[in-house]
Amino acid sequence: MSAADQRGGLAAYSDEVRAAVVQVRAIVSALHAELPRYGLVVWTAGNVSQRVPGADLFVIKPSGVSYDDLTPESMVVCDLDGELVEGTRAPSSDTAAHAYVYRHLAHVGGVVHTHSTYATAWAARGEEVPCVLTMMADEFGGPVPIGPFALIGDDSIGQGIVETLRESRSPAVLMRNHGPFTIGKDARAAVKAAVMVEEVARTVHISRQLGEPVPIPQADIDSLYNRYQNVYGQQSGREGVS
Repeated sequence: MSAADQRGGLAAYSDEVRAAVVQVRAIVSALHAELPRYGLVVWTAGNVSQRVPGADLFVIKPSGVSYDDLTPESMVVCDLDGELVEGTRAPSSDTAAHAYVYRHLAHVGGVVHTHSTYATAWAARGEEVPCVLTMMADEFGGPVPIGPFALIGDDSIGQGIVETLRESRSPAVLMRNHGPFTIGKDARAAVKAAVMVEEVARTVHISRQLGEPVPIPQADIDSLYNRYQNVYGQQSGREGVS
């Protein structure tokens, strides 16, 4: 498909949707810089995506492009089947997983995938991160769950993400032998979850070197989660941790 044909893909959408695409491209491009900033990715690994308001579209990073070379214009637009709608590069190799999540979890507006070291180490062990920190109760509402092993190339990873997170309050899943995927109401929230899952995975790992971490009772987890999600911070957007 030529670049002109690809651009024609958005011509069928309203001016409002095309304007939203421009805005989401800028947001997604900027948020990609947060992944290397927090040490969550190496080389060209990892990706951020966000839904486009008013259309069955999302914006995602192109495949194999250096983080230093990413711009709003280089971001690609896909439909919810993962097909390229606009862009001059191939979409991320994880596009099918992102698309599956958007098709099946209507409340999700952003998806992030990284290979951050500690979270991926737990994924390699096939072990959930137990809820032994108040930060975890706040952010994840319990343990960070493990998702099934799945190969890249079709909907398998997306299916594993959806099946696991439908049964969990966690915005993060550790796909076995692969790494973390996180979701949120938008891409910024999903990036925050990616940062937080790496932090708790690291802290709990260090704790286990000293002995067995002490679990938090479920009633206290529920209380902490409810407070943080519904009461804590500025009600227009709770961004802090403490």
